[in-house]
Amino acid sequence: MLVRTFGSAVYGVEAITITIEVNWLSSSGKDSTIVGLPDNAVKESLQRVESTFKTNGYNMPRTKVVVNLAPADIRKTGTPFDLPIALGILGASEQLKNMETLSTYLIMGELSLDGEVRPIKGALPIAIQARKEGFSGLIVPKANAREAAMVSSLKVYGVSHIKEVIDFFENGEKGLEPLVINTREEFFLSQYDFEIDFADVKGQENIKRALEIAAAGGHNAILIGPPGAGKTMLAKRLPTILPPLSLQEALETTKIHSVAGKLPENSTLIARRPFRSPHHTISDVALVGGGGMPQPGEISLAHNGVLFLDELPEFKRTVLEVMRQPMEERRVTISRARVALDFPASFMLIASMNPCPCGFYNHPDRECTCPPGAVQKYLNKVSGPLLDRIDLHVEVTPVAFSELAGVRVQENSGSIRDRVIRAREIQGERYSTHEGVYCNAQMSSKMLKDICTIDTAGANLLKMAMEKLNLSARAYDRILKVSKTIADLSDSGEIRPEHLAEAIQYRSLDREGWAG
Repeated sequence: MLVRTFGSAVYGVEAITITIEVNWLSSSGKDSTIVGLPDNAVKESLQRVESTFKTNGYNMPRTKVVVNLAPADIRKTGTPFDLPIALGILGASEQLKNMETLSTYLIMGELSLDGEVRPIKGALPIAIQARKEGFSGLIVPKANAREAAMVSSLKVYGVSHIKEVIDFFENGEKGLEPLVINTREEFFLSQYDFEIDFADVKGQENIKRALEIAAAGGHNAILIGPPGAGKTMLAKRLPTILPPLSLQEALETTKIHSVAGKLPENSTLIARRPFRSPHHTISDVALVGGGGMPQPGEISLAHNGVLFLDELPEFKRTVLEVMRQPMEERRVTISRARVALDFPASFMLIASMNPCPCGFYNHPDRECTCPPGAVQKYLNKVSGPLLDRIDLHVEVTPVAFSELAGVRVQENSGSIRDRVIRAREIQGERYSTHEGVYCNAQMSSKMLKDICTIDTAGANLLKMAMEKLNLSARAYDRILKVSKTIADLSDSGEIRPEHLAEAIQYRSLDREGWAG
């Protein structure tokens, strides 16, 4: 008897519906088989299914069973096909009676040897595809049910054991209740639930200001300073002042984390912007994504959020260089012989570094012990093209004891975030007719000429700065972009000389002779 069930395979951040055809050939052969380009994990499904049947009082057919996963030219990976294969075999061997509605549901889940249904990856894109194709409902492991239930107009059933699914179909779709959650309410309630705050930071007012500008314009930034000056502490608080995620951004971000298996059990939409901080020993594949069956890397997991690279010169040069193209295009394409997948990668890069190997170059109190040329050699570990994509170079100095011991109340993240949101609203209106541009950092060179116009006084100031400070040519565009963001924070429709003056100070590494 031929029975069809339906599952789903995740490619990139999208899902493809897979038809699982099970045919019990009661009069020929003994060896059951799975065809349709399965990997080893899928092939091993028959052993898990057989153990599940014996544990729960069902019989594995002793004659040949053929399982086909269609379309057959797409690679099927992982264990989530266990549950639909098991139900198909029960139906084909006539141990499951009421099969009329079996093919109207999309079913996914890994089976343990006793029939427990274990979590899967990619439940959210699977649910989106199930709704798009008009399935009556989606059956997934209970641990993934809240994630899948974020998709409206789709009945989502969470199950913890195969018996629940069998009883559900044999009892005429009774016994299980679809999970209903208020996605919007849960999303908006947890948007500002941060454990850290800029109010915790004593002093460092100029660094807070620089990070406010970075957040307002979507600019990449690098913090340069000695050990213990607070670079990491400040960077970790950046997400607390970024504008809240929109529902669309939250959905995009959650899909990526779902595919990568990074969502906690029983979670729903990611409500806060992600903050990813990989160790400097990371490989280039782990950073940008890849593998035999491409998976998203750290730059995609940081989509709509912050990628923080602590101690930037300690990262391997090849790792840093592979970021250059994704930083410009805001997505990364992973190509393999059989497939090419696009992963979103629109992130803010925040990096930190010591100014030299010993860490005390330009320190106000301690002397640098590095030999001549060591500072420049250390800075040269970070390539010019990568620095060209970083708008703000911020020098971080140690906090004085009087600041640390003081009791002055510091400005909290909420106040800073309000100013950032206002600046982003101004930019949203400005770029409403420019597709794919949402903030000042994304301006093209052509847009820069039209939008970042300066008066004669500003032009003279910028010319004098370029000459006196020996700023490099690549600093010119970056200064204009940052000054436009400063103008937006000031509710100014034009770039004034004071905006340019503030932007100029954030180009430390472009100054000729900065490293001695």
